[in-house]
Amino acid sequence: MKICIFCSANEQIDPDFFALTEELGRWVAQQGHTIVYGGVNCGLMECVAKASHEAGGMNIGVIPQIVEKGGRVSEYVDVDILCDNLSDRKQLMEDKSDVFIALPGGIGTLDEVFTIASSATIGYHQKRVILYNMKGFWDKLIAMLDDLQAKGLTRRPWRTYIEVANNLDEIKDFLAQE
Repeated sequence: MKICIFCSANEQIDPDFFALTEELGRWVAQQGHTIVYGGVNCGLMECVAKASHEAGGMNIGVIPQIVEKGGRVSEYVDVDILCDNLSDRKQLMEDKSDVFIALPGGIGTLDEVFTIASSATIGYHQKRVILYNMKGFWDKLIAMLDDLQAKGLTRRPWRTYIEVANNLDEIKDFLAQE
């Protein structure tokens, strides 16, 4: 399975996020799955790729040319796919992946989650998006989505397209259904 990981490229975040990300990356590799990710050499992106690599896994980096020109490509990328911009990057990630897991992240991660989920809402694919709710990171987003649903602003329950896992065991359960 090709598992796309959306996550932060920042370093100054909760150290527990790094430990949980490392655990996920190692597990993905041990299961023989491939990681598809942004290919950047910092933050949780670097952490998940390094853990996967050290456990014998394969990492596909989908890398905007501006990132490559800036010298920020991870040494743990086994296959690099260059793209022109972030829109291309998201489309390539969607095309190359079977499932998506969102770790803690910022605006870019939110953009990726909602691009993939909204594509599913109109029928472009039926791929799963999983919010890895490390230490309650996604709680406020979950509350907002619940509020949108309660106000009738989603055609179907949002959990039709986005699932929530609070730990690695719950991710394993979701992926076992694939």
